[in-house]
Amino acid sequence: MHAIVYKFNIVDGLANEFEVAWEKLTKAFMTYSGGLGSRLHKDQEGNYIAYAQWPDMETWEKARNKLPENTDELIQAMKKSCESTDVLFHLDVTKDLLKTD
Repeated sequence: MHAIVYKFNIVDGLANEFEVAWEKLTKAFMTYSGGLGSRLHKDQEGNYIAYAQWPDMETWEKARNKLPENTDELIQAMKKSCESTDVLFHLDVTKDLLKTD
């Protein structure tokens, strides 16, 4: 399993728009591109940190090409709501003790 950690610096006043777009886009990646889901967190400075899981890096690399055209609107909404988006880490899972229920 491959995990990716993202950091999103949000434009003031657009947090709700970001969260809505993030959720819909995450569901689209799960439905069309093999994504295994994501968790969204907020740090002390107000930045959003997301942890997303994929079966492997190759699936992640090809994921955007498998999305339907109507998801372009969600991608643009996320970009508009973010001052910056960074991939902090690409990680391969070696042991998994995270509860799923």
